[in-house]
Amino acid sequence: MADLKTNLKTVWNGSTKGNGNIEANYLDTKIAIPESSGGSGEGADPKELLVTSAAACYTMTLVAMLEARKLPVDQFTMDSEGTNSKEEGFKVIHYPHITLSANATEKEIRSVNRAFKAADKGCAVGNMLKKADAQIDIVGKVSVEEV
Repeated sequence: MADLKTNLKTVWNGSTKGNGNIEANYLDTKIAIPESSGGSGEGADPKELLVTSAAACYTMTLVAMLEARKLPVDQFTMDSEGTNSKEEGFKVIHYPHITLSANATEKEIRSVNRAFKAADKGCAVGNMLKKADAQIDIVGKVSVEEV
């Protein structure tokens, strides 16, 4: 595996009530301190970026696994949520929904359900978060396209 090198450029404007921008090769995102922490709230906050990173990693890992298994995926959507509490700490829940083509078999449906778990184990960002005591849960759903 090659060494990872990511270059970002961050520009911040103003005080805590200000906002900024982060740019990378394929990323151009406004950032800001959340209003609840005294900021302007006019951009993504660090927790949103963290959940976004976990969701992107899980998505790409799952898509690669589904493709490698040659599953007849018609559509893939996913919602993710992140929470941070004193009781549970930082927690991310991904809700992937895979729709298979109308001719999908029970074996293919079971394979998607196994892929949900395998992608969680294979996602590098999720694994780093787990090492930092974050909890990541996957609540997957598989449906078959109606004829």
